[in-house]
Amino acid sequence: MLRQGRASSAQQRAHQKLLPMFGIAYAAQKLSLDSAFGRAAPKILEIGFGMGETTAAIAAANPDKDYLGIEVHTPGVGSLLKQIGERGLTNLRIIQHDAVEVLESMLAPESLDGVHIFFPDPWPKKRHHKRRLLQPPLVVLLASRMKPGAYLHTATDWGEYAEQMLQVLCAEPTLQNTARDASGFVPRPDYRPQTKFETRGLKLGHEVWDLLFRKR
Repeated sequence: MLRQGRASSAQQRAHQKLLPMFGIAYAAQKLSLDSAFGRAAPKILEIGFGMGETTAAIAAANPDKDYLGIEVHTPGVGSLLKQIGERGLTNLRIIQHDAVEVLESMLAPESLDGVHIFFPDPWPKKRHHKRRLLQPPLVVLLASRMKPGAYLHTATDWGEYAEQMLQVLCAEPTLQNTARDASGFVPRPDYRPQTKFETRGLKLGHEVWDLLFRKR
């Protein structure tokens, strides 16, 4: 279900004004990503971009790549659209719809050069673990939409979820862990900005775990 929540006046204005320009409507048919962005360039998918600060920063720092964000939360979509307008970004598009349906219906096999899933909801209670985003069926689907050599980058500040994600990703035979450390985790790549929330947590002694896999 689409989570609406409360959007600020600025987010509502950005949503109304900029979504027609930078949004892609869900349709149960394959999408030409080059046509959607108006050029041929590496295509990176982000699932669940929250309020979009990290997404906008990465897109601004990498104008040679195109970024497709999927988010169902209207305030977050409005927030990212506002940042697109303020930064003058042209390499970002948004689909406000369920990520699994977008992957199944709109994205062609081997069409993505990268996938970002940063700080997904950990659903910490054991009875809610089945609601976690990174489950084997989704990983299989994601891998099928990635080109050979494409990367999948996830990050979480929830240790038990990090271990589960590591286990699920390692179980997918088409993906290979890039970690050199025996733990299976990698240092935060330079292209992923450290968020304010993350900085605050690190100062309090919390840890963050990054996973970086590549399609064989």
